[in-house]
Amino acid sequence: MARDTLEILNHVGWTEERQLHVIGLSMGGMISQELALLIPNRICSLNLVSTAARIENTTTFFANLRTRINMFIPKSLDRSVADAGAAMFAAAWLDAPDDTHLPDLSTPGVLPPAVPSTSPNSGYGRFETNYQRYAALELTKRLNPEVFERKGFLLQVLATGFHHKSAEQLKRLADEVGRERILVMHGTEDNMLTVHHGRVLIRELNPSTHSIGEGIGHLFMMEKTAWFHDTLEDMFARAEKLVAK
Repeated sequence: MARDTLEILNHVGWTEERQLHVIGLSMGGMISQELALLIPNRICSLNLVSTAARIENTTTFFANLRTRINMFIPKSLDRSVADAGAAMFAAAWLDAPDDTHLPDLSTPGVLPPAVPSTSPNSGYGRFETNYQRYAALELTKRLNPEVFERKGFLLQVLATGFHHKSAEQLKRLADEVGRERILVMHGTEDNMLTVHHGRVLIRELNPSTHSIGEGIGHLFMMEKTAWFHDTLEDMFARAEKLVAK
């Protein structure tokens, strides 16, 4: 997949040194590591979010076995959505009032909803909780066979399971990309890839910028949207100043 990405980058002409800001979440972070090893001199900043150098068991043998078996046991749609939410988000965030940043009718490309909202200055209303919004998004995805296939899910599980970057490989990545260009962030409530994996990346990459988010789950961009955007914009700006020197 990293080579597929590289082919696209070459096709669109993004081939200059230090031109690319790479953001990789979860499996995307694993692909980003592979890409950075392929073209380290073209990376302006490398931002690894909720990802891992390699999958390590951070629970007991039997707990890990139960988790793996549960992934393949048929479940009701409601149960599948609930379990996925518990893996991806902090429980406190799921229970909190819906805090999504909503577009308004002046936002480019936004169409008014079929049912007008009572929210002031907005075409879109809010759900009661973050969990309700997540569930609506997840159901929309899962009920569309063109965007959600069980085969694709299984292949993603296999891809992440076989990803492996040693401490020596990560050191080479950091040496060639530049530690001042690397950011790592991971949440303590990530039940998809436990925070241990983020700490391993921080230890073995020794990046200039890293954050262990207390009480945050797998998806920083949903739980801490404004902070996530500000952090990345700051990283981009600092990395680009290195190019200008």
